[in-house]
Amino acid sequence: MADSCKLRVSGLVKRFGGLTATDGASFEVATGEVHALIGPNGAGKTTLIHQISGMLRPDGGRISMDGADITLLPMHRRVHLGLARSYQITSVFKTFSVLDNVAMAVQARTGGSRGFWRRARGEADLFGQALHALERVGLAARADAPARSLSHGEQRRLEVALALATAPSLLLLDEPMAGMGSDESEAMVDLLLGLRGEITMLLVEHDMNAVFRLADRISVLVYGRVIATGSPDAIRRDPEVCKAYLGDEEPA
Repeated sequence: MADSCKLRVSGLVKRFGGLTATDGASFEVATGEVHALIGPNGAGKTTLIHQISGMLRPDGGRISMDGADITLLPMHRRVHLGLARSYQITSVFKTFSVLDNVAMAVQARTGGSRGFWRRARGEADLFGQALHALERVGLAARADAPARSLSHGEQRRLEVALALATAPSLLLLDEPMAGMGSDESEAMVDLLLGLRGEITMLLVEHDMNAVFRLADRISVLVYGRVIATGSPDAIRRDPEVCKAYLGDEEPA
């Protein structure tokens, strides 16, 4: 029987000298859900995502995925287990075409050609998978355009396509709406709603309207500790959360 818990973070600690960025952080992400991680600036959200993805090694605690301990696994091993992520700052090869960017992500997952992207161009199946990922994010019509020609919002959608090309079962999204206007944010919300239920997602985001539209459950991180986890309605009404983070804001 499949584990109903896709991701379990237990007592995670990360220190940078005298600063404790994550301080015994613990929460669980159920298989198939969209789980949002929110908190004020400096709460440790990105540090926590870095530890889950394997970019940073924790100083204490445990991370498990589908019941298997991944705490000490390198990033590439986690990708092969089905974990993918996007970043706050867009990280695409801007001189390559949109399709070539995604094809390289497919190639990294499948092994594909041992040569670089020019050799991979001849692999029809590889580029078919890449084009499918672009279709999922609404960028198929821009496949042959250089990535640098995309708008900011389109580049963020391209990053989601790169993640989808690795065939993830768990997707970490670090502020996917960062720097977007209202129309671009709406397009990203629609994209993520379309993936809901298909891929388990852990979402770090400051746009509270997007968070409360997307999330099945929300965890609130303050000073490196998770102070509450619950449904959007429960988080809205939690007095400790309102005092520490939400204040008088009421998401639409």
